[in-house]
Amino acid sequence: MEVSSMIPCKGCTSWQGLLLTASLLICCHLATTAKVTIESVPLNVFEGDNVLLHVHNLPENLLAFAWFKRLTKMKHRIALYALNINLFVPGPAHVGRETVYRNGSLWIQNVTHKDTGFYTLETINRHGRTVSITTMYLHVYNNLFTHGCPHTSARLVIESVPPRVAEGSSVLLLVHNLPENLRVLFWYKGVIYFKKLEVARHIAEKNSSMLGPAHSGRETVYSNGSLLLHNVTCEDMGFYTLRTMSRGVKVESAHVQLQVDPSSCTCCNPLPSGPLTIEPVPRNAIEGESVLLQVHNLPEDLQAFSWYKGVYISPVFKIAEYSRTRNSITQGLEHSGRETVYTNGSLLLQDVTVKDPGYYTLQILNRVLGSVTTHVQFHVNKDLLGEHSRGQPWEPVTMPLLGVSDTTVTVQSSVLFSCLTADIGISICWIFNNQSLQLTERMSLSPMNCGLRIDPVRSEDAGEYKCEVFNPVSSKTSLPVSLVVMHE
Repeated sequence: MEVSSMIPCKGCTSWQGLLLTASLLICCHLATTAKVTIESVPLNVFEGDNVLLHVHNLPENLLAFAWFKRLTKMKHRIALYALNINLFVPGPAHVGRETVYRNGSLWIQNVTHKDTGFYTLETINRHGRTVSITTMYLHVYNNLFTHGCPHTSARLVIESVPPRVAEGSSVLLLVHNLPENLRVLFWYKGVIYFKKLEVARHIAEKNSSMLGPAHSGRETVYSNGSLLLHNVTCEDMGFYTLRTMSRGVKVESAHVQLQVDPSSCTCCNPLPSGPLTIEPVPRNAIEGESVLLQVHNLPEDLQAFSWYKGVYISPVFKIAEYSRTRNSITQGLEHSGRETVYTNGSLLLQDVTVKDPGYYTLQILNRVLGSVTTHVQFHVNKDLLGEHSRGQPWEPVTMPLLGVSDTTVTVQSSVLFSCLTADIGISICWIFNNQSLQLTERMSLSPMNCGLRIDPVRSEDAGEYKCEVFNPVSSKTSLPVSLVVMHE
């Protein structure tokens, strides 16, 4: 239903009149069973982030609520939401980046420093009177490159070494391209920057580390940003997040998924078929394609599951919910009409765009474990080939940079090569002693071929390594890196 068809005709009560009345009313606040509160998600917001002003304890039986920037004056009104007819009315302070949801929450995209300030939520009952006025302060931190600092194409990335680990072993979450002028770095268990999920932090100036609430006693954080986990268990499986802050308040973040071999798990596992996992097929899609978020090992005693866009469990991000008892699927606010939910838990996204990639969250409810949450991430690349066929020229690639974990290694150890490039829509191949590298069972490539790992190293692996990036119009080869292999 279009908005214009819901606005009353001339002579009827105008919603503009309601807006004016709601903003001018000065009433005593009525007592409520629970005080309305507003939570900023995430808590620390930087320029370019998206932020949800999440409302808790919204009063019942409301006629409408309104959001204001600063005080409850008409010129500062961001939007009004009329609950009885689901009508969203932007106000003078609406800049096109705000979305208001039925549960009262306000979503602001691509925030800037100008968004810093007080935000006020006013709730209005069916008699046109103010029920509550709640104000919060949002601080948006600067996210600027230090002046004079040259731009670098190498972004923060994390490599799991080894890519899959057995229970009881150790794993190194190896960090590449740690920013210069680092002030502090944080490690989190999961993909959300919550204090209770912080494993540890390292303060560069003091060269000291502090343990967080999620530290189990088995983690060691190094000054180069890497995190070592000893005696890995099946419960360690999942995403880990590194967040760095440099001088000039430049903030970067990266994620890595720790995979534990389920066959090695000796703990009591209520999911006998293995841990709940999600596999994006394909992991790197092209615009216009379909992506299947395929769920493995869905519990047999499943009661219900829900899919969310992003990493937060909130009704405003819900795509759909499936109930086994009712055998029904209910669409959420984030359902765009291109999603299909299957009873095996999988989610199909059709005709994907560059706005679709990122994290998706599956929450399941069963009799044994209660609520279990799992995340998945996939990427969408622009259809460069299609643009090329429509007359858009390909850009020549730039020379890649080849990095290596260590140029001198011993037999039976491991080594990791990283091919770093800022180009997109490219392919990568590896060269050993000026010939195409012949992969063996000891070698593994990352999903985009930008990482090469050899484990265990043998004497015949010594030599000169290069990587080549190419697209339909050009190719570039990195400078060589020589690997020396020594016997112990």
